[in-house]
Amino acid sequence: MNYAVQTYIDAITQGKVKSLGEVLDNDVKFTMTQGEKIVNFNRNEMLNALKGSENIMQNCKTNYAVVEQNDSQSIVKVTMSYDVFTRINYVTITHTSKGWKITNVSSVFN
Repeated sequence: MNYAVQTYIDAITQGKVKSLGEVLDNDVKFTMTQGEKIVNFNRNEMLNALKGSENIMQNCKTNYAVVEQNDSQSIVKVTMSYDVFTRINYVTITHTSKGWKITNVSSVFN
């Protein structure tokens, strides 16, 4: 589980997207909410979007905390604090037959 979380954080904060695909479930869903606008992405759409920021370091402070954890699923809150806004990501990680996979990411911008 820790590998999946760290791989996700490295991808979105440091542009290290190369290994992200291996920790994403095939049916992963990404949802971004900004005000009243909600945008959804599937696995391929998100990977393609992140390729545009490959090797680009985000200018933010990042931390994470496990919100809920059991043997089959965990929810992790990843907070990215920028100078003028904060992005909060709720990452659901599920223990599958292929290991821990990210199955859902919900992002909110404040």
